[in-house]
Parts: sequence; structure tokens; C-alpha cells
Amino acid sequence: MDESRTERITAVAALEEPTRRRLYEYVVRRAKPVGRDEAATALRLPRATAAFHLNRLVRDGLLDAVHERRNGRSGPGAGRPSKLYLRSDRHIEVSLPEHRYDLAGQLLATAIEDAETTGDSPRSALNRRARQLGNELAATAGAGPDAVLRVVEAHGFEPRTDGTAIVLGNCPFHTLAEHHTDLVCEMNLCLLDALLTSLKTTDLHAELNPSPGHCCVRLEHQ
Repeated sequence: MDESRTERITAVAALEEPTRRRLYEYVVRRAKPVGRDEAATALRLPRATAAFHLNRLVRDGLLDAVHERRNGRSGPGAGRPSKLYLRSDRHIEVSLPEHRYDLAGQLLATAIEDAETTGDSPRSALNRRARQLGNELAATAGAGPDAVLRVVEAHGFEPRTDGTAIVLGNCPFHTLAEHHTDLVCEMNLCLLDALLTSLKTTDLHAELNPSPGHCCVRLEHQ
């Protein structure tokens, strides 16, 4: 469903190198795709250095490379297309601990649309959408006793074993939960309950059990 956290961290870390960061900033500020010669000249870099870092930015998903003829000609004699660089349409966000406000936003937006269409309360629509997402996550979780752990770990919940229970050490919607506690905690409960119900290989069940520094939901063995 989502690219791995490692991939996102690697992409952001690529900008730690000063020359690479300057090239990235130069490309994204241009109105049109940029060639390596143009970038090298603008930043007073050797062409090979500019090419190396631009290609690294493409490899890490921060830039895209396209091949176009700058002269507008085509056909025989038009010359080889130039390799040009532009910002990737990929959006990258890294937070520690991990937050998933994009996921919360999708759930809330679709719930509002559902409520307008069906006449249900937005809260009912949100809980229904959260359960639907839980079912979808279960369908892609794979098999085995660690399926639950893999899913909740991948979505930022930071599962930790506590006796016979699984404590969720992080709420991916932390700031929202601070200001809209009942709404977000109920959404979390619906999502995780549907996940566990759909994964018939587990005897875990989700229950509200708020405690400081943890997600409001706790996964208990029945």
C-alpha cells in the first residue's frame, strides 16, 4: 500500500549532501525541465559532478528524468533528445515517531462525502470507512502469526508485546487525537477491530485502553 519507511528516509537523507541539495533546489525552482549542462553552469560545477548528483536524485525518487529535444524538431536530422530533469510528483514525508495524517485525512474526507450522500452522521461514516480500511489491510497482510504485527508496524503503531497483550507505542494520528480524542480513538478502534476480525488466524481483539505515551487501543488475547 505504501512505500517503505526506509525508502522515504533514504530519499530525504540524499539531500544532506550540500551539492546535491543545491542541484535539487535549482531544478525545482525552474519552470521547465533542466539539462545537466544548464545546471552545471548555473551552479559552477563540473558537468560530471552535476550529472552524478542529478542521477542520484533520480535514483532516490526526488527528481524525474525525461528525454526531449529542446529545438522542437523531430525526425531524421533532429539530433538526439536531451536528458532533462524535473521534480518528481512523489511526495515524501518522514516523521519520528511516524505520523500518518495523510491516512487520517483520506478517511475524514471520504467520510464527509459519504455523509453528504447517505445522510448518515459524519462520525458513523468515519467509523464505517475505518472498518473498511481495516478489512483492506487484512486482505494484504499475508499469512502467519506475525501478520498483525507487520500491518500495525507498517502503519506507525509501534507494536510491543506486554505479557499476553500487544501495546501500541505510538498513535499515527497523535496531534489529531490530542484535540479530538474521542473521534480519533473511536476511528482507531474501528480500524484495528476490523483488521483483527478479518484476520481469522488471530485470537486478538481490540479494546480502548488509553494510557500516557501510547495509542488508545490495546490488542488483547481473548
